[in-house]
Amino acid sequence: GGKMTKIIRNIFITIFLSLILSIFSFSAFSKGKLTLYCSVEIDVCEILVQAFEKETGINVAMTRKSSGETFAQIKAEGSNPKGDVWFGGTGDPHLTASQEGLTQEYKSKHFDDLLPAAQQQAINGNYRTVGIYVGALGYGYNHELIASKGLPEPTSWEDLTNPVYKGEIQVANPNSSGTAYTTLATILQIFGEEKGWDYMKKLHQNINQYTKSGSAPIKATARGENTIGICFQHDGVKQAKNGLPITVVSPTEGTGYEVGSMSLIAGARNLDEAKIFFDWALSPDTQTLIFTSGKSLQVPANTKAQADPNAPDLSTIKLIDYDFATYGNKDKRAELLAKWDNDVSVIPR
Repeated sequence: GGKMTKIIRNIFITIFLSLILSIFSFSAFSKGKLTLYCSVEIDVCEILVQAFEKETGINVAMTRKSSGETFAQIKAEGSNPKGDVWFGGTGDPHLTASQEGLTQEYKSKHFDDLLPAAQQQAINGNYRTVGIYVGALGYGYNHELIASKGLPEPTSWEDLTNPVYKGEIQVANPNSSGTAYTTLATILQIFGEEKGWDYMKKLHQNINQYTKSGSAPIKATARGENTIGICFQHDGVKQAKNGLPITVVSPTEGTGYEVGSMSLIAGARNLDEAKIFFDWALSPDTQTLIFTSGKSLQVPANTKAQADPNAPDLSTIKLIDYDFATYGNKDKRAELLAKWDNDVSVIPR
């Protein structure tokens, strides 16, 4: 009978071990997932995912879309949220999401080390969002094309409405792009609403294409497909740093800026992992990793992090006192986008 006992015992051991294993794998499975909506450049999104997975063992499903598109997706999924964290993209749609209850409150343990602009973004959004970097708006031109076409070198916002640039300028569509919405809000703040809308109509005459993504115009300019691209200055610097013929302009009237932001999605399925990612992304090490990777040239929000030596120096740029509370307001945003759609985008050129 000893043989039979042995077999039964082995069966029990096997069942016991498989139970133990299934409990472990189940807990690893339930701990280890994060759905990330990423609105920075795809190469930066990939660096983030690889580093986070390696450090935490949490498995990340990442989708890259511009900030306007991501906002629209989170809104569409509002009754059945699929994402956990929204990382990057301009602050205005993050503020709008916070007002619509699409994101949830969380104050990072790194909050006290952040730049005032990054903290202010959290305060404006009732701690449903936070700044992760700061980037000044501007534009870049292809100096080889400017020379070969015999065009003047632009230095201001006003210059871009000069008819000599007809068909030479690209900017994104403010409905899909945070960069372009920041541009619209910046122009209205610099020139005043009435003159600002006149400006947008004049600029429209010189636009060859409204792109979906905010960084597409400066990439086309760097490739020589376009002469001037409106962009965040760091996106222009990135092209120049890669050896492409881009001259970056910080407009003489002054310029707006973005506080690139991060938000926890309301109703996130993987809330614990989302909070781990949130704190990890704001840590000095992660911020240094992102902003010295050569892929991202914004100013990091964490003051203990290092920036790229080529990053635009905010102390040398004339920044306007950008009114985030007004231009991040959901009703104001909807009103401005409708006006741009109806009064500007439809003008024949």
